[in-house]
Parts: sequence; C-alpha cells; structure tokens
Amino acid sequence: MVYAIVRAGGRQEKVSVGTIVTMNRIAATSGTIELPALLLVDGDKVTTDSKALAKVKVVAEVLDQTRGPKIIIQKYKNKTGYKKRQGHRQDLTRVQVTEIK
Repeated sequence: MVYAIVRAGGRQEKVSVGTIVTMNRIAATSGTIELPALLLVDGDKVTTDSKALAKVKVVAEVLDQTRGPKIIIQKYKNKTGYKKRQGHRQDLTRVQVTEIK
C-alpha cells in the first residue's frame, strides 16, 4: 500500500493512486498538476526526510472547477437594530491522483 500526505489547497490530505481530492481553487483549468509531498509511506518504509521527498512526485489530473455549498453568515445585536446577513460559496477544484513516484 503506497500513500502520501500532500499539501493541497492550504490543507494536508492523505492520497493514494485513484483518490479524488477537493481543494481550494487553483489556477489550472485542465491538465495535470504536481502536489508537494510531506510524507510518503511505501509498505513498511516511511519517508519524512525533505531531501528524499524533493524527489517524490505526486501527479494529479484536474477534473473540474466547482463551488461549495452556500454558507449563511448572520450577525445580530440585541436592542440596537443591527442585523447583517451575508452568504458565501467557496471556489473549489476537484483533482484525481494518477501516480505517486
């Protein structure tokens, strides 16, 4: 079992070949991208050395650009008449890991 911990869109994700990851929007609209590896596990062998991890490539293919669910933000202060309502939808990118080498 080979898997890696990668930095994906400001978070760390555990990925293996075939894993689909949803992360914050990146500039690539199609094609392949390379994700930086933070840890690599190959059976019983665990690699955490930064020099060894610089040689590791985690390649992912961009599937599509999507948007997350709508989040409603409400602020209210009692007895002052202050009410504020705001919405937000996060821009997301879905990628599928194609190889770890």
